[in-house]
Order: sequence, then structure tokens, then C-alpha cells
Amino acid sequence: MIKSSLTSNAPSAAILAGELRISLGKLIRRVREQAHPGDFTSAQKSVLLRLDRDGPATVSALARAESVRPQSMRITVAGLEAMKAVSGKPDPTDGRQTLVDLTPGFRKTLKENRTAKEDWLVRALQAQLSPQEQGELAAAVKLLQRLADF
Repeated sequence: MIKSSLTSNAPSAAILAGELRISLGKLIRRVREQAHPGDFTSAQKSVLLRLDRDGPATVSALARAESVRPQSMRITVAGLEAMKAVSGKPDPTDGRQTLVDLTPGFRKTLKENRTAKEDWLVRALQAQLSPQEQGELAAAVKLLQRLADF
């Protein structure tokens, strides 16, 4: 007889996984509603977040990091330049290369959007959760971080 890898906890784990996915999806949508990031494609958003997190980069480095062809990344960056979200300047160590970075105006917009999202979350936490529940959520956040790192 073949033993099933499912334990008696599996059905409840499956139910929990489904409920968690639905709840997180709804929460993410609500948080995103608080900011107006513009009409960026998913590829553009990924590049913008990478530049915000890692700093200026060449188109080639961005292409490698995003696992796309340099030609495709050039198109993505050109679109972002047209929207005034990024700009290029010569690489100080290799003048043949251009470093792409967020524009000061877009960096300000990004900060405002993050602030709006965090402000909404603070208001929601205070309005919907008791201090004890906020403590429970703090513990749950650590568990969610572990899941995200899986």
C-alpha cells in the first residue's frame, strides 16, 4: 500500500492556504488602491522597483537581472524615459555606458505613493484591530515573511 504524503493536517492546511491567498490578494488590492502609480506595465514596474532598491544600472545589467534580452530592456527603459520616470547619464567609470536611474520627480511620486499606502494601513490597523489583535498580527507577519522566503 502506498502511503499518502498528506497528513491529517493537510485538509486544514489546504483550507488555510486558500483563505490566506484570498485575504492577501484582497489586502494587496486595497493597498494598491491608495496610490496612483501610473499606467506602467509589469516589466516597467519591475525595473522601477529594481532601480529604487539597487540604484542606477546599465541597460545590460537590468536585462540580466530581469532575465530579458538587452533589446527588450532598451524598449522598456525608453518607455520609462518617455514617461519621465527614469533618465540616463554617462557612467563615470566607463563613459561608453549609460547608467539609468529614477528621476527626482518620480522618486518623489514613489515616496508619496508609499506614504499613502502606509498611512492607509495604519488607519486600517487602528480602526479594525484591537491592541491585542495588532500584537497577534505582528507575530503573524514574521510567519508570512518565513513563507515568502520559502
